[in-house]
Amino acid sequence: MHMMASRIILALLVLAIIIPSTIFAAAEQRTALVIGNSAYSSGPLKNPVNDATDMAATLKKHGFKVTLIKNAKLSDMDEAIEQFGNQLKRGGVGLFFYAGHGVQVNGVNYLLPTDARINKESDVKYKAVDANKVLDEMANANNGLNVVILDACRDNPFARSFRNVARGLAIVSSAPSGTLISYSTSPGNVARDGEGKNSPYTAALIESMKQPGLSIEQVFKHVRVKLDRQTGGKQVPWELSSLRGDFFFVPGTGGIKGVAVRDDGGATASSATDALDEENRKLEAERRRLEQEEAALAKQKELDEKRRQIEEKKERMEAEKEAQRQAELERKEAKKKGRTTLVMGSRPSVSPGNEIRRDGRLIAYDNGTVLDTRTNLIWAARDNGSDINWANAKAYCDKYRGGGYTDWRMPTQEELAGLYDKGVVYTPACDASGDKTNKVHLTGLITLSCWWAWASETRGSDAAIFHFKIGTRRWYPHSHYFDGRALPVRAGK
Repeated sequence: MHMMASRIILALLVLAIIIPSTIFAAAEQRTALVIGNSAYSSGPLKNPVNDATDMAATLKKHGFKVTLIKNAKLSDMDEAIEQFGNQLKRGGVGLFFYAGHGVQVNGVNYLLPTDARINKESDVKYKAVDANKVLDEMANANNGLNVVILDACRDNPFARSFRNVARGLAIVSSAPSGTLISYSTSPGNVARDGEGKNSPYTAALIESMKQPGLSIEQVFKHVRVKLDRQTGGKQVPWELSSLRGDFFFVPGTGGIKGVAVRDDGGATASSATDALDEENRKLEAERRRLEQEEAALAKQKELDEKRRQIEEKKERMEAEKEAQRQAELERKEAKKKGRTTLVMGSRPSVSPGNEIRRDGRLIAYDNGTVLDTRTNLIWAARDNGSDINWANAKAYCDKYRGGGYTDWRMPTQEELAGLYDKGVVYTPACDASGDKTNKVHLTGLITLSCWWAWASETRGSDAAIFHFKIGTRRWYPHSHYFDGRALPVRAGK
C-alpha cells in the first residue's frame, strides 16, 4: 500500500514539472466582456461587430467565459459593465475588449454607444460611457490581473460639434495595480477601421494570441511589430502595464525561452535589455507630456468651473420664469373653468374628484390625480412631458396645481421606488427606436414619458434620480437634462 501511494505521488510530481502551465491554466478562472459597435447613425463603421465577434470566439477557445454585445446602447453598456464587475469579484483574470468609436474630452476617454446623440461637446459625459468605469469595476473586484483592450481610436464622428477637437484617445493616468491597458494606436493618433473583415489591429492581435508560449507582453509586441510593417509606422499600438506576474493566452509546454519578439518574416524585434531601455525612454517622454497636459487641464477646469457657475445662474433664472409662466397659465385655465383665482394666503376649495379607474392599490381620479392607498400619497397622473434639468423639475413640482391642490412637491427616491412594479410595463413616448426592451415598469394610471424621474435628494453638484426601466437609484449633475422628467407628488389627507 505504501509503495502504491509513493508511486502515485511521484507520478503527480513528474506531471507538475512537465506541464505546469497547463495545470495552472485549467485552474485559472477567465472572464471577458466584449463589445463591438458599428451601427452608428453618425459615422457608421464597417468592422467593429466583426472584430468583437471574432475576438469573442478566440477568447472562448482560450478558456474565457465571454459576454458578447453587438451595437450596444448606453443602457446596455452600463448594465453589461456593472455585471462584468460583479463577475470579476469571483477572482481570476478579467479582460475587456471594445471596438467602435471612442473620443477624449478634457483628457477623459469615452466609448460611444450606437444611440449616442451628441450635439455639443458637453453632451459626451452624459451620452457615452466613461472608460474609467471599466477600470473602477476592476479595482472594486480586486481580482488581481486585468486586461483592457481598446480598438477605439477611429475618427470622431462629432468633431464639428466640439470646441476642442482632440484626435484619438488619451493615456489613462491611473489604473488598478495588476492591469494592462492596450490602445490600438499611440496617444492622439487615429487607428484604421480596415478594408478587410477586421481592423488591422484586431486581426494582428487575434493571430498573435493563438501562438503558444507567448506572455501577454510578447503578444502585444508581436502586434506592434506587425502593424509597424503593415502601415509604414503610421499606426503603432501602445500599452501601459502594472502586471506583477506572467499571463499566457496559450501556455507553452516547455517554458519560455527568452523574450525576443519576431514578426512573420522572422526578424528579431529587440533584446530584453534594448526593449526595457526603449520602454523607459517612452515612459519618460510620456511623463513629460502628462505634466504639460496636467497644467493645461488645470486651466481648463478653472474655465469650466466659471462656465458652470454662469450656466447654473441662467438655469435658476429660467426656472423662475418657467414657474411664473406655469402659474399664469393655470390662473387663466382656472378662470376659464369658472373657478375663483387663489388669493395670497388662502387655500382653495378642493374636490377629490371622481374615481375613473383602479389598478391594485392605485386609484385614478378625473381631476388628473392618482391615489396610492398603501402610502396615502397622491401623484400627478402624468409628468411634465419633456427633457428637464433638476432645478426646473423642482420648480415645476412646487408650482404644480393639478386637482386644485397647492402643496405639490418633488418626490424622494424612496417614494419613486415605491411606484416601481416589475410586473407591469409600457413603452414611454421618448423611445422612438421600437426596441421592445426599452420599457418602464410602472402602472398605466401614471404616464411617464421617458425612463427616469428626478428625486428631491442632492449631494453637492449631483441630484438623485430613479430609473423605471431597471429599477435603480442613481445620481446625475443638476444641469443634466436628457430624458429626465418631473413627476409631482403630495401627501393625502
